[in-house]
Amino acid sequence: MTKFETDGKNLYIDGKKVLRGWESWNGWYWFAVEKVGEQMSDFGDGKPVKDTIYFGLVQGFEEEWGYFSQAEIERLRPKTWEIPKKNLAYSGRRN
Repeated sequence: MTKFETDGKNLYIDGKKVLRGWESWNGWYWFAVEKVGEQMSDFGDGKPVKDTIYFGLVQGFEEEWGYFSQAEIERLRPKTWEIPKKNLAYSGRRN
C-alpha cells in the first residue's frame, strides 16, 4: 500500500518528495518524484517537441510506479492540468 504523508506544504509518497503533479478530469494523477532527463519526443505527427521524463507514481486504473512523459500529459489538455504546488499536499487518491 502506498503511503502518502505531508509536512503541511510538501507531499511525500513512500518517503519520496513529490516535485510536480498533474491531475485529470477523470481522476488520474501523476506524481513526479525524480526528473530522469530531457529529450525530443515525437507523438506521430512529425513535430518533435521538447519533453521531460519523470519517474513517479501514477494513479490511473491501477496505482503504479514508473516513468512518464510531461509532454504526453500536456497533450491531453484541457482534460489534464498541473496541480499548483500549494495544493500538492492535499492531492491524490488516499486509502
